[in-house]
Amino acid sequence: MSIGFFDSGIGGITVLYEAVKMLPHEDYIYYADTLNVPYGSKPKAEVQKYIFNAIEFISQQGVKAIVIACNTATSVAIEELRVKYSIPIIGMEPAVKPAVEKNKNKRILVTATALTLREEKLQNLITKLDNEHLVDLLPLPGLVQFAESFEFDEQKVLPYLKAQLTEYDLSDYETIVLGCTHFSFYKHMFRKLLPSDIDIIDGNIGTVKNLKKNLEEMNTLNEGSGKIIFYNSGFRIQDKAKLDKYRELFKNLDAVNE
Repeated sequence: MSIGFFDSGIGGITVLYEAVKMLPHEDYIYYADTLNVPYGSKPKAEVQKYIFNAIEFISQQGVKAIVIACNTATSVAIEELRVKYSIPIIGMEPAVKPAVEKNKNKRILVTATALTLREEKLQNLITKLDNEHLVDLLPLPGLVQFAESFEFDEQKVLPYLKAQLTEYDLSDYETIVLGCTHFSFYKHMFRKLLPSDIDIIDGNIGTVKNLKKNLEEMNTLNEGSGKIIFYNSGFRIQDKAKLDKYRELFKNLDAVNE
């Protein structure tokens, strides 16, 4: 049986990339809801409808687990999904906890979509962990738009990032949290703009470790060959040009993570 991965668009491929590295002997279904991306700027009820439609489709493909490789979708729907489905539903969460735990009294900047940042799930997490009130929040919707347009040209993306960070005294910060899976495509660009002593973290590897733990507990680990089937909003991608664009993203991530 395959593992289902879901995201509003291509951001979840940054999580799938880590899964393929850590769990190469699994088969995967990747569902990008490209007809409805972006989620982060839409009303919660509308986004929930899209998520439930997508997860119902994925569940009908006979998957053994589903990864919600989208911080926004996790924040607005994960509890309801776990009530509805009996298979493991693994969600994403901005890596606030590890950022706070290793912090040495400097500030932490959490970047994500506007919907993720204002959702109760993240607000409760910050309230619980951030006793020193060191966490700041920054929505970066433009990065989602860049990624969904397959725009990875530094000359176009760096000016946007620089403009968004300009009001912050970066010397006050210890950690930048990439709280949207789309943002991990641009980790190397953050690195170019940030002081070298600032850590840049995301929740991707932690999510895949959680997936692996669930598979081990179910005794369903290593049941495939690394095959990936891609869907766009319920339609299987068979066009070679489109498939090549998705596969090119893996090469981009190889370069970013070198």
